[in-house]
Amino acid sequence: MEFLDTDTLLFGTKVIVALFAGLLIGLEREYKGKSAGLKTNMLVAIGAAVFVSTSLQFRYEDGVDVTRVLGQVVVGIGFLGAGVIVQKGDKIKGLTTAATIWCSAAAGCLAGTEMYSELLLLTLLVVFINIVFGYVDARIGKG
Repeated sequence: MEFLDTDTLLFGTKVIVALFAGLLIGLEREYKGKSAGLKTNMLVAIGAAVFVSTSLQFRYEDGVDVTRVLGQVVVGIGFLGAGVIVQKGDKIKGLTTAATIWCSAAAGCLAGTEMYSELLLLTLLVVFINIVFGYVDARIGKG
């Protein structure tokens, strides 16, 4: 097996595409100084892409259900997201950041399954929602 065979190049493409999706999603969080910014969103996206891409290598094995990996990514990211949510008195902070981390994991899953059009749509929607509705929240006094 060569170092740069077709499978390795495809794997690298999936991971790099996931990295860029996480970068775009994380930029807004980083700019706003949130607890989970560029690095977190990029790492979550590439981690999810690696888990999903790796599981697909075993899709033809007897008794293997690769969709379980998707479920485990969701559960694992739920724990990570819970770590950024903080309650102080009657204020709760970090919900949007937690949801954004969850979306970065979804982006990685899409990259890992080569669903690039869906990945582009998701990435644009997450960035749009965080920018536009972050502005709206700030104007109505929620942000």
